[in-house]
Amino acid sequence: MYKQLSRERVMSQIVTKTAKRQKTWLVHVFWLWLITGGVYYIIEGLWHIPTNGGWGNIAMAPIGGLCGVLIGMMNENTKFARKKMIVQAVYGAALLVLIEFICGYIMNIVLGMNVWDYSALPFNFMGQISLRFAILWFLFTPFIIWFDDFLRHRLWNEGKKYPWYQNYIKLIKLQ
Repeated sequence: MYKQLSRERVMSQIVTKTAKRQKTWLVHVFWLWLITGGVYYIIEGLWHIPTNGGWGNIAMAPIGGLCGVLIGMMNENTKFARKKMIVQAVYGAALLVLIEFICGYIMNIVLGMNVWDYSALPFNFMGQISLRFAILWFLFTPFIIWFDDFLRHRLWNEGKKYPWYQNYIKLIKLQ
């Protein structure tokens, strides 16, 4: 009887700890999504002011947050984090281009929102993705990785602090 109660108690504690970890993880993901989405929306808006005189579409905030969270999740995987920065940037750019295409197809083609149109750019696909922006995503990925690490360190004391340009040094040196 004693051993059975003890096992039940241990199992209960394991389930409770797992539930707490999952809840903590969801809270972290929510905050990372909210912050990276907000920062992306500001950058997107600043990009639009000189190019078309307006501000970006608010739908870009949750999409930017999704991209930030997914890049951060990739970086949290130690197997991915050990890869050379150039490989991480390629993977990150591929992920961002895929998300850009899926969201662009849904928002611009299916829903007719006309948030962006790359049809005039060379090397575009269906006006939703282009080589120019794929290269931009490649160059932006090391910053996204740093920003995720920075937020995790600042908000939850996870990982270590390092300067933003360190990832670009690794990229240039092919480390």
